[in-house]
Amino acid sequence: MSFSNDVRNEISTSVNDKDRRFACLYGMLLFCRILSREHICFQSESRVSAELFSSLFEAVFKYRPVTGEHIRRNGAILYNCEIKGENAEAVFQKYRLADGARVIDSEIIATNSLGVFTAGVFLACGSVNDPAKEYHLEFSCPDEGLASQLVVLLNDIGATAKTMLRRGQNIVYIKGSESIEDTLTFIGASQCTLELMNMKIYKDIRNKANRIANCDAANIDKVVKAAMKQIEDIKFIDRAVGIESLSEELREVAQLRLENTDMSLQEIGENLSEPISRSGVNHRFQKLAKMADELRNGGSIK
Repeated sequence: MSFSNDVRNEISTSVNDKDRRFACLYGMLLFCRILSREHICFQSESRVSAELFSSLFEAVFKYRPVTGEHIRRNGAILYNCEIKGENAEAVFQKYRLADGARVIDSEIIATNSLGVFTAGVFLACGSVNDPAKEYHLEFSCPDEGLASQLVVLLNDIGATAKTMLRRGQNIVYIKGSESIEDTLTFIGASQCTLELMNMKIYKDIRNKANRIANCDAANIDKVVKAAMKQIEDIKFIDRAVGIESLSEELREVAQLRLENTDMSLQEIGENLSEPISRSGVNHRFQKLAKMADELRNGGSIK
């Protein structure tokens, strides 16, 4: 089941009293596919949304819309709910809908039902991506004016909403995880909000673990390369003049390195006859590297 369906299921269980049914149905009607005095058509690929629309409409208008199904070319089922004639006219009268322009009536969506109205809008044209993949919530609005009004409404509740045109459709979208969390909570999907927050925490922990692992891998690679260079220098010195020609302190670190290719500088320092710090060991290897370079250039050990 998709995350969008989880949101729809949670919303559908919260629309129970008269005022909430009225406000939710208003959002679904105002953002439905066809809205005229002669014909109203609510369409959705979600069975939950279509069934809720029918039950809400029957509860408010005492009339059950004509329902049907249509299978699209991609195999998806499109659910239709239609109201025609005098029943459509009754909708316009009850919700004071205007001809030719869809306008959100602020008097209908009183403060205590604004969230439920927005929930109805989501049921009509909203979707939200799986938070494990991407933070993205959007509404496919039936016209530009309605999209602009919805942006104002969402921004008023603290969400950062924007618009774009995609294949001729007016899309209102929200990208930020916190804005999506605020919106889901506002429309009554608090359980889905918690699910999104938990996913965000999981992703943050996973990303930090990956960064640490990558950092560790890079450090290991760096240490290995440094050790290989040290061994190369020591072997060159041995071939050129012999390790025995080195001072006692340099000979000891050189032999430890040849015998322990995976030892860190700190471990080498701890295993010397007279233990020294990591920086002290590094200083001795720098001396060996300088000697090797001088020998490669035809010089001699001073």
